[in-house]
Amino acid sequence: MFSHEDSERIRGAFPELRERVNGVPLVYLDTAATALRPAGPVEHESTFALTRTAAVNRGAHTLAAEATEAYDDARATIAKFIDARPSDLVFTSNATESINLVALAFRLASAVGAPERFALKAGEEIVVTESEHHANLIPWQEVAKATGATLRIAPVTDGGVLTVGAVESVLTERTKVVALPAVSNVLGIVNPFREIADAAHRVGALVVLDACQAAPHMALDVTATGADFIAFSAHKMYGPTGIGALWGSASVLAEMPTVLTGGSMITRVDYDSADYLPAPAKFEPGTPRLTQAIGWADSIRFLDDIGMDRVAEHESSLGAVLYRLVSAVDGVHVLGTNVGVERVGLVSFAVDGVHPHDVGQYLDSKGIAVRVGHHCAQPLHKRLGVDSSTRISLGVHSTLAEVEFAVDALARVRGFFGVA
Repeated sequence: MFSHEDSERIRGAFPELRERVNGVPLVYLDTAATALRPAGPVEHESTFALTRTAAVNRGAHTLAAEATEAYDDARATIAKFIDARPSDLVFTSNATESINLVALAFRLASAVGAPERFALKAGEEIVVTESEHHANLIPWQEVAKATGATLRIAPVTDGGVLTVGAVESVLTERTKVVALPAVSNVLGIVNPFREIADAAHRVGALVVLDACQAAPHMALDVTATGADFIAFSAHKMYGPTGIGALWGSASVLAEMPTVLTGGSMITRVDYDSADYLPAPAKFEPGTPRLTQAIGWADSIRFLDDIGMDRVAEHESSLGAVLYRLVSAVDGVHVLGTNVGVERVGLVSFAVDGVHPHDVGQYLDSKGIAVRVGHHCAQPLHKRLGVDSSTRISLGVHSTLAEVEFAVDALARVRGFFGVA
């Protein structure tokens, strides 16, 4: 874990941690939903918006040139963070839109009959897992409905573990797409995504990886994942809302049909046809997300300054303590195992006799912010035998004292509601 000095320095970057909630200091344990923002990147984004806003890639004047340069630099910074080329990084509104871009490409290709790599026919298959966030499930449901493809589900164990064998059990020569999370947003378990990608490629399928809960918490090398597409989002990474990214391998992006259309993405336009720029421009019509990209790049620099290996070690070590302490509370049942798996700093749990919303409200009365509900993963909760849960998720600013304070409060929940 971070030293006391390092932790104080990191926490000092987050003004929100100095706020009080219900008259008590804020303990923010909901990073998996949306991360807090450090002051420096927000101030830089604001200053840029007030002094350097101009049309990107559209003007010959000085401000436009400076804005374009800053925007291109932001893309390069974010791409470098995941060991990618800037030309393979497409800006979107969020990770959900990123996944939808890929899903819609399959629907479009199937409708017009090209290209073959993205065309789905009736009887061909899309594989997802029981641990999906709705954002990586519902788009594929709609693709299956529109194309006649079959949606197949790779199961998880009773402990929430997704194995390579489970995915291989539903792969066939008809599989065209395999979609999975790098890390479960409910369980915090890191899935064996590289091995799964290799298995998918052996049957000729494309792999879509939801990396929302991986990118903020571990070093991510897109090539090493083995995926063809990776979706992630700024607001999980201490960055602004309203911007995310889709990374795709160069060859796949070149074949991927254009879904959204308009200006800023074309080389020639007539009344009956148009020619499109190469990626990423051909997937980014209209006015770009300029200030959001600037803010996100600065948030990436904030993480880089800490070091992603150190971030991963801190959150994993603290997460192990969190899992152990929560598991020891009477009447509390943690979802997902910690045996034989790698985990990030995230724990979801059910409390006997107390609804998660009541758990959340009690913790909130102590200044502790957590997530309650099904976390956009209803099928996984059903698989694990609960309707919903309470989730504690850690960030770079989280401390052992906060974890112990939160678990001590959790231990009082059942007594407070008279069910102990």
